[in-house]
Amino acid sequence: MMINFTLDEIQEVVKQILATPRLKKVITFHATMGVGKTTLIKELVKQLGVNDTSSSPTFSLVNEYQTKEGETIYHFDLYRLNSEEEAYDMGIDEYFYSGNWCFIEWPEKTPNLIPIDHASIHMKTTKNGTRELILKN
Repeated sequence: MMINFTLDEIQEVVKQILATPRLKKVITFHATMGVGKTTLIKELVKQLGVNDTSSSPTFSLVNEYQTKEGETIYHFDLYRLNSEEEAYDMGIDEYFYSGNWCFIEWPEKTPNLIPIDHASIHMKTTKNGTRELILKN
């Protein structure tokens, strides 16, 4: 699926993503700094039923949220990760294979730890200032 959108249209974009048949629960997010990965994930978390304010886990590597139905969502920001070994030592693979939603920013920091069966979202800014999103499920 490919979508062009402005950040003002992010709610509708997330509805389309979540309506994807058999959407995988582990989703990697690929984009340069400032394109809107965290903004998109915040809206995903909100539409999945989390009432708490979500934020980027830049310094903690992972934030955990609970939906109104008791479902767990993990949001990873691996930008500051120094090595795959560091991620493995923190038990990141247990999160990835937990069956819960896992939204992963900067997955290229742990290429050997990402489950084979995952979805990916690639985003970029276009010349006219909109965002282009490609979802591979």
